[in-house]
Amino acid sequence: MKNLARIFVLVLAVLFIAGCGTQQEEAAETTKEEIKIGGLFALSGKAEHIGKPTLDVANMVVDQINKDGGVDGAMIKLVVADTRSEPSQAAVAMKKLIQKDKVVAICGPTTTGAIMACLPTIEQEQIPVVACVGGTAAVVPVEERKWVFKSPQMSKTAVERIYMYLQKNDIDTIAILTATDKFGQEGKQLLSSLAGDYGIKIVAEEQFDPTDLDMSVQIGKIAGKKPQAMVVWTIGPAGAVIAKNAKQLNVDFGVIQCHGQPDPIYIKLAEDAADGSIMPSTKLMVADQLPDDDPQKEVVTAFVEEYKNRDLGAMGTHSGYAWDAIQIIARALEEAGTDPEKLRDAIENTTDYIGVSGIYNMSPQDHCGLDTSSLVMIEVRDGKWVLID
Repeated sequence: MKNLARIFVLVLAVLFIAGCGTQQEEAAETTKEEIKIGGLFALSGKAEHIGKPTLDVANMVVDQINKDGGVDGAMIKLVVADTRSEPSQAAVAMKKLIQKDKVVAICGPTTTGAIMACLPTIEQEQIPVVACVGGTAAVVPVEERKWVFKSPQMSKTAVERIYMYLQKNDIDTIAILTATDKFGQEGKQLLSSLAGDYGIKIVAEEQFDPTDLDMSVQIGKIAGKKPQAMVVWTIGPAGAVIAKNAKQLNVDFGVIQCHGQPDPIYIKLAEDAADGSIMPSTKLMVADQLPDDDPQKEVVTAFVEEYKNRDLGAMGTHSGYAWDAIQIIARALEEAGTDPEKLRDAIENTTDYIGVSGIYNMSPQDHCGLDTSSLVMIEVRDGKWVLID
């Protein structure tokens, strides 16, 4: 009997140890370390109309990735910081994300001025950043921007797309009206340097401060030069002010805005003066008007459906940038893990990623990866976006 008792105790001990091992294995499966990604957005200040929707979409894509199993079983945690729409604050917030919050990569910031202010921090800390900004200078020259990538089209690409449209419609004399900030000045330089390649002559050049409340004087001067079209380069409310001023002056030339203006705020602020405005845009704004054979249509349509399901409000061209930025980071994490150098290399080698804002093919020579085929030309008609080219 004593021997039987000893055997029974031994069997119970073995079963207990085996059970503990199973529980530990199960615990290991459910407690894999989370991966922190920084979200650096303008959540207050003059650019919050871009930053807040960007955060909504960043949360949406992180939820989707985690719902699908995360990155190799690890859940993504989005750690958010506010640039307050101030370049200097953006640099401070980025440093906190890296040094205190220990993020492995950053999505953002959302303005060109902010990313330019962050460049020294990025270079010093050597962490991959996929910015949601329009300015080309964020990633050019690429040899000096090793750690920086961007999900929106480069300004150069948007200028080329505008000029392709003008050339196609036999418009060869234009005026340019550009903001005095970094984004506006980049646009001015590109519009001037690329015009000759498309047989376009710039007959007038005027500038404005993006905080100005009236640009009638500049538009009046432009009207005197009789251009066929006026290309405006700015983001934010200034674009709507210009549309209103042009309507008030009853100008006889078309108004073409840049790729930063396809946004419900533009139509809201410009009101009926928005009608007739033409601009380059991601395909997101006219998803239901895309041909069925467009390789992006399925992705863009699914994005629009999820966006509406979450009741995130009116959608703008900026809405897709965070989705693509975080998807690109997540794909690279899946391939390379969290080692900064390997992660950076994987992002740089992103190929054939079909995103909301285009089909991305990055390389050591191109840290954006989008060409003119990622943009369409749209026009505002009766307060709605219409695909025209």
